[in-house]
Amino acid sequence: MSNQDPTTIEFGLNSFGELATDATGRQLSDAETVRLIIDEGVLAESVGIDSFSIGEHYRPEMMDSANHVILAAIASRTERIRLGTSVTVLSTQDPVRLYAESATLDAASNGRAQLILGRASATESFPLFGYNLADYETLFEEKLDLFVRLLREQPVTWSGTVRSPLTNQYVEPAIEPGSIPTWIGVGGSPQSVIRAARYGLPLMLAIIGGQPSRFTPYVELYHRALEQFGHPRLPVGEHSLGLLAATDEEARATHWPIWKHVMETMGKERGFLPPTPDRYDVETRAGALFVGSPETVAARIAETIRTLSLSRFDLKYDLLQMPRETRKATIELYGREVIPRVRQLLAEEPIDVYDRV
Repeated sequence: MSNQDPTTIEFGLNSFGELATDATGRQLSDAETVRLIIDEGVLAESVGIDSFSIGEHYRPEMMDSANHVILAAIASRTERIRLGTSVTVLSTQDPVRLYAESATLDAASNGRAQLILGRASATESFPLFGYNLADYETLFEEKLDLFVRLLREQPVTWSGTVRSPLTNQYVEPAIEPGSIPTWIGVGGSPQSVIRAARYGLPLMLAIIGGQPSRFTPYVELYHRALEQFGHPRLPVGEHSLGLLAATDEEARATHWPIWKHVMETMGKERGFLPPTPDRYDVETRAGALFVGSPETVAARIAETIRTLSLSRFDLKYDLLQMPRETRKATIELYGREVIPRVRQLLAEEPIDVYDRV
């Protein structure tokens, strides 16, 4: 372990392409939302944010199903910001096609592409693309094995049960082996943590409820597994939801009804407990919702980075029917005020973290 320079920590924004509203409360169309995400990616670079990532869903309220296309559009209007996915549902993607899209984005952006790969918590893509949920584990394991091989060394010879084999196959465009940072997204499965370590890939923790400190055992498991598999220390990141405003009261008053509606909808689908004001208060004060003024949110992010020895923190800023001006304000405050303040707080009290790669 070593004292990490706070300037090397990556601060990102995540979008799931959720439909926004305008100043009149009108819900934007699908096309308007896609264009809004592109504008938000450009804005993110202008305010100093390190990376901008887009998820992959196949739901009527989320416009992120073709995330590489949106990221390429952002790449054409930016120069510095890293551009990635959060997450790519590898189980229902073809690894060869995903490699080609990622390598093309990397070329178009002059080396700024990155990925987070996951098994999927929303499973609409399985029937859409003709996959059986009973093959959930096999699909991800085999496709991850092929995709990592494509990233690290070509030509590739591979065979499995979920797609046709490859024999001494090159896939273009060519990249330097291992040049596209590729993370494994984990929501709380120890087996997924160990898989990330086995493949020697950085770990991204999706923390959307409860105190982030409860994920400390997963970080410790990851570090032990890396050592056992003979890999060097690798980065750990966190993905969490949030909203920023001038004051804590304003941020919470804006965010609560939107979050409440989303959680009620998800609760009906997944059996979550219904949201309550008391639960919301706990989540925003000490849990996984980073909602408040820049100073409040910066202090909480700095604390979480120290607790989990993070090398990356990603804030998901969009929720269904959130006003576009609210989304814009969060992006601006995050880049201009929160990120510099977090770096300052970490510099004042150095954190021991594992070196990034």
